[in-house]
Amino acid sequence: MEKKKVLSCIQPTGDIHYGNYFGAVKNWVDLQEQYDCIYGVVDYHAMTAPYNPIKLRQNTWELIFNLLAIGVKTENLFIQSLIPEHTELCWIFNCFTSYGQLQRMTQFKDKSSDTGKGEDGFISAGLLDYPVLQAADILVYRADFVPVGKDQEQHLELSRNIASRFNQQVGKDYFVLPETLFTETPKIRSTADPLRKMSKSAGEKHYISLFSEEARIRKQVKSAVTDTGETKAGEMSEGVDNLFTLLKASGKIDVHTSLMADFNAGALKYVDLKEAVGAALVDLSQQFAERKLAIMADKKNVKNQIKASSAEIRKRAQETLKEVKDLAGLINVKY
Repeated sequence: MEKKKVLSCIQPTGDIHYGNYFGAVKNWVDLQEQYDCIYGVVDYHAMTAPYNPIKLRQNTWELIFNLLAIGVKTENLFIQSLIPEHTELCWIFNCFTSYGQLQRMTQFKDKSSDTGKGEDGFISAGLLDYPVLQAADILVYRADFVPVGKDQEQHLELSRNIASRFNQQVGKDYFVLPETLFTETPKIRSTADPLRKMSKSAGEKHYISLFSEEARIRKQVKSAVTDTGETKAGEMSEGVDNLFTLLKASGKIDVHTSLMADFNAGALKYVDLKEAVGAALVDLSQQFAERKLAIMADKKNVKNQIKASSAEIRKRAQETLKEVKDLAGLINVKY
């Protein structure tokens, strides 16, 4: 039986923190065994806000190396800018998307607000069009499922709307409407402020890098906020809950169970919980760091492999675009 297709993409920020890993990327690795997976580093999307061109290229490759070290298979990875069919399909989809829909997208409203503007108040048209390119990313591979968080559901719904409108216009059910794939993805919060999610945009103290040195990881966990003063006696605070979440997500189930029993008995020592979490994260980081060392030692060959996998994945996009252009009444080479 042919495997269902799963498509998921990530912007090239270079680094990966434990919020990214437990919230999304770990599932990328797990899903590879069950589905036909295609994973993209979407560098075009990173251009929608002010950026440094040299840094963008560096971050793209750094993220590729990190994904491979975590366990994503080379043959499943592509770089978006190596597959121009994404942007060509985006233009076609622009003609099946209303301006009003794009204006109502939550992320556009948030990022184009006064707090989201650059110093000169510039908002790129690319930011408005971001969801249409995202729809092209998904539909160009005819994906059956897209793993998404709650904050991305609106974008996937737009992809379904575009696909449906295209099907209606051309009189054929060409695109299968992609469905959400909800997997168990723990919500990881900042250890410095457990009332907000772990995020690079909030500053260095608000995220723990997957490839940090052992001393830094232990220091960040040791200084984790446990009590916020807003919990009642016997209730678990956001900070403590976050540490337990990190421990369980790291796979240390027996330690998690033992320390949870201590908490329920009112005998938990925060120093023991923090020590266990620090050790669990260090153990994972060391595994990934060893794999990355091997990758970096063969960096040139790895880059060539990713270019080759992108070229192979591009064949799927080319096939879709050819059929879409035929259905849309556009001129293909054969005409």
